[in-house]
Amino acid sequence: MIFTPTKIPDVILVEPEVFGDNRGFFMETWHAGKFAAGGIAVNFVQDNHSRSGQGILRGLHFQAPKPQGKLVRVLSGEVFDVAVDLRKNSATFGQWIGLHLSAENKQMLWIPPGFAHGFYVMSHQADFFYKCTDFYDPQYERSIRWDDPDLAIDWPLIDGKAPVLAPKDKAATAFRDAEYYE
Repeated sequence: MIFTPTKIPDVILVEPEVFGDNRGFFMETWHAGKFAAGGIAVNFVQDNHSRSGQGILRGLHFQAPKPQGKLVRVLSGEVFDVAVDLRKNSATFGQWIGLHLSAENKQMLWIPPGFAHGFYVMSHQADFFYKCTDFYDPQYERSIRWDDPDLAIDWPLIDGKAPVLAPKDKAATAFRDAEYYE
């Protein structure tokens, strides 16, 4: 596996070794020892899988005060995946990273605790899978506006159309009013 820090060094792109032939392919998606050697020594407690149609944007979600680290990947389709640093004492506080993850490129993204996360579906449909370092707890669920002007995320919107949002994401708070992590 190849572990590459992004422009926000704590967010790490993971490229698994893929063994393929005429029968299909095989790859490891989690190996505690290899991930620890790559700088990701964590314990996961929950796996999640969502399916979304094209143009749907989920996020930017986080839990406060119970942050979750997430290892994300796409099982089918393609998404534009975004992580926003909410750690007040970080040199990259308020910065974001966005990458295309797909079933075809098989890349994964490690998003450590202290980040908001969201994704936009580029393909007709996408199956999105992620491992979490803490349990989901609805009382701590928070959301930041996907189109927050202070963040200025460059979402690759299809035909420039506004994304489809859940009611909680339509009611999301501005970045400047969000809860941050110490």
